[in-house]
Amino acid sequence: MKAAKPKLTFADVGADGQARLLDMSYGRLVTGVSTVPISGVAFGYWQYSLGLNPHGMWLWTLSYLLAGVAVRLQHVQYRRDREQYSSEQTLGKWLPIVNRVAVLHGLGLAATGVITAGRVPFEFTLLQAVIITAILAANASQLSPVLGVYRRFANAAWLPCMAIAPWAFPDHWLLVQPLSGVMLFTLDRQALVSHGFFLTQIKLEEHSAKLAENYRLAKDEAEAALRAKNQFLTTASHDLRQPVHAMGFLIESISRRNQEPALQPALQDLQQSVQSITQMFNSLLDLSRIELGAQPVNLQTVALDPLMSGVATLFREEARSRQIDLRVRLSGGRALVTADAMLLRQSMINLMQNALRYTQSGGVLMAVRRRGTDWQFEVWDTGVGIAEDDQQRIYSPFFRPEHAWRIDNAGHGLGLAVVARCADLMAASQGLSSREGRGSRFWLRLPAAAQITEQRPAAREQTLLLAEHGETLGGRCLVIDDEPQVRNAWQALLSAWGVETACAASANEALGLLDGGFEPQAIFCDQRLRSGESGFELLQALLERCPDAAGAMISGEFDSPALAQAEQEGYLVLHKPLDPVALYALLSRLLPAVASNYS
Repeated sequence: MKAAKPKLTFADVGADGQARLLDMSYGRLVTGVSTVPISGVAFGYWQYSLGLNPHGMWLWTLSYLLAGVAVRLQHVQYRRDREQYSSEQTLGKWLPIVNRVAVLHGLGLAATGVITAGRVPFEFTLLQAVIITAILAANASQLSPVLGVYRRFANAAWLPCMAIAPWAFPDHWLLVQPLSGVMLFTLDRQALVSHGFFLTQIKLEEHSAKLAENYRLAKDEAEAALRAKNQFLTTASHDLRQPVHAMGFLIESISRRNQEPALQPALQDLQQSVQSITQMFNSLLDLSRIELGAQPVNLQTVALDPLMSGVATLFREEARSRQIDLRVRLSGGRALVTADAMLLRQSMINLMQNALRYTQSGGVLMAVRRRGTDWQFEVWDTGVGIAEDDQQRIYSPFFRPEHAWRIDNAGHGLGLAVVARCADLMAASQGLSSREGRGSRFWLRLPAAAQITEQRPAAREQTLLLAEHGETLGGRCLVIDDEPQVRNAWQALLSAWGVETACAASANEALGLLDGGFEPQAIFCDQRLRSGESGFELLQALLERCPDAAGAMISGEFDSPALAQAEQEGYLVLHKPLDPVALYALLSRLLPAVASNYS
């Protein structure tokens, strides 16, 4: 048998809720005391018209009018205390006062019967009883927020009336008294039900308020954690970028030194992978900086086809190894949108990762199509799909549908949340359509942009061609970096390009190389050195010693005051991980070139 649910009591409600209930009961009590004298005027006039002495009723009416004024003034002080005192203090001071007012009000109401009992006609007494009953019935609901207030009022008003029934109804009191007792009990049950309703509403509001407060605290904690994570990534970006920076240089060096035809495809794939890792790593760190507000969103004209081709290249080998058909439908160069290139590429990558992760057979299609004045990027898959109930939550951080865990437990439910955040930052719309067991379609819709002339990619390809098969550089270069792995990577890459390279870990070592006769034509200095030395001050000192050399700051940070000062003073600042092609382009302007068929 199911246990009965325990009933709420006044003590089960918090102090704030109890004070609100007192507000309601006290307000109704004040109204009742102020309006009851109206009945005294009517009954007094009736007595007068019957030729009876109305002085007792007039005195009762005057007394109630004065009581109404006093109670209203008292209620003004109550409202002031509510603003100044805590709920506990208000209850401690005013609940006893309200209970006393309820008793006095009940006795005052009963006094009308005492004044007229046995002195007026039956019709007069009966109307008085009906009016008192109506007042009690109304207050059974209106005074019941604090049940004790109602019961004090009802007992004080009704019990004296029952006691004087033999004088008020001499011919009917044997019937009137039992009916009066039943009426009092019935109204008390009504008040108890009404009181329970008020308690339930207050309890629900308290529960809702608690949920809202818990949500706010959880939201604040999550936002604080997000800020801490982003702050960590931004602060630690120098150390995080170091191995990626060195890896890019070493792969480029191996590619230059090893021209074995059989190894070229593998080396090219390795270069492409390192480049993709570098771009994704930069995207992650840059997104963290944007979340912190350290870098504004850079909306510009972006061509979708090259971005899509690059993303497809990144995932083509994975799709091939899993026998998933990866197709790309481009726009023929027509799709130009207004977006942030970094955020858009990160969104494309996340959508492709999501599609491949949950597609076990079939295919994935990446497409772009015109939608009115916009271009819509879409990723279709034949994967497990998303249940309709989960589609509203799929973009929430850390949310993963249950069936997703059975397929791949490596994900953390952040990929689509990042897509949604990127879309918000670009003021783009995004969405999905999906059928469970049939597949999904995710899309990003971006405003179309005007035609642009694509010059920079062509320039980069030209530089890449020179770096791979064209000129060998000459000259001398000095590199200062406190990481041995990074120094080795610099040495390997620059030597492969034909550059005489000297590397140092500190100011003393760098100055020692100059004292030993090394005369650099280009100097690259890391901004953060473990010795505590300022990379910018060291670069300034080295350039003062070598006035014919060109120099640049290298850093994995973005928000350093030293970097900002260097840029303001006109120094070149490069950020890790460096693109070998971009570095080659820079050195080709700073150092002499030696024609060579490098093999």
